Amino acid sequence: MAFRQALQLAACGLAGGSAAVLFSAVAVGKPRGGGDADTRATEPSTWTGVSRPGPSVWDSNWDRREPLSLINLKKRNVESGEEELASRLDHYKAKATRHIFLIRHSQYHVDGSLEKDRTLTPLGREQAELTGLRLASLGLKFNKIVHSSMTRAVETTDIISKHLPGVSRVSTDLLREGAPIEPDPPVSHWKPEAVYYEDGARIEAAFRNYIHRADAKQEEDSYEIFICHANVIRYIVCRALQFPPEGWLRLSLNNGSITHLVIRPNGRVALRTLGDTGFMPPDKITRS
Repeated sequence: MAFRQALQLAACGLAGGSAAVLFSAVAVGKPRGGGDADTRATEPSTWTGVSRPGPSVWDSNWDRREPLSLINLKKRNVESGEEELASRLDHYKAKATRHIFLIRHSQYHVDGSLEKDRTLTPLGREQAELTGLRLASLGLKFNKIVHSSMTRAVETTDIISKHLPGVSRVSTDLLREGAPIEPDPPVSHWKPEAVYYEDGARIEAAFRNYIHRADAKQEEDSYEIFICHANVIRYIVCRALQFPPEGWLRLSLNNGSITHLVIRPNGRVALRTLGDTGFMPPDKITRS
């Protein structure tokens, strides 16, 4: 399948929240069928409505911010020609790199009957302290913290923020936990289609809203922290790397882990770290 082929190529070396965004995100998911892998690889993308390229083809306009796509070529002045076009392209070109740090919340009480009762465990609070210390030790000038509005993410943010004084924080419902898209291979005990239909649109909206190349007006590189949930992070990683998002459940993230994505001005994306908890003692590591 395409996801496995992409990983094989890599191994061989060939290789913010708004209602408008939410309602513009389409429901994601693909019908199940017995078709072969080649047919699946060329199915229309559920987000763009066009054929998905093969695993070796990078869509340079994945975030709809490629400069040429932002210019109305029909209004181009024939007399000024290429000079005017170059000037207009430069106006839309990103100049800075965005560093995206995706943090999974710490361990929490999974037996809470209400969401507000699913608070961090004592170990979870220790994990958040360790994650906060690790982020602070990087010596980076973090621009902001965006966090899920769920209790376990808010409490994780409270603890991490103590180690990053002066960094502003914003809460959003877009980053709440959910089922982003039906996983492949399928899991028998997972969610009904209606859940993917609702959660998937919201989580896709979060991706579109937060994961993209820098605005053309941004002059300096940015370092942004997003504290949320395993399903959301795994989906974002697959989408950002242009791997089939149905493979999100094949990834695993520890509590308090750090995932680092880099988005270059030309739209290229790199994964620096995935689910790093090497800064935690072994007896502090959990995946609940």
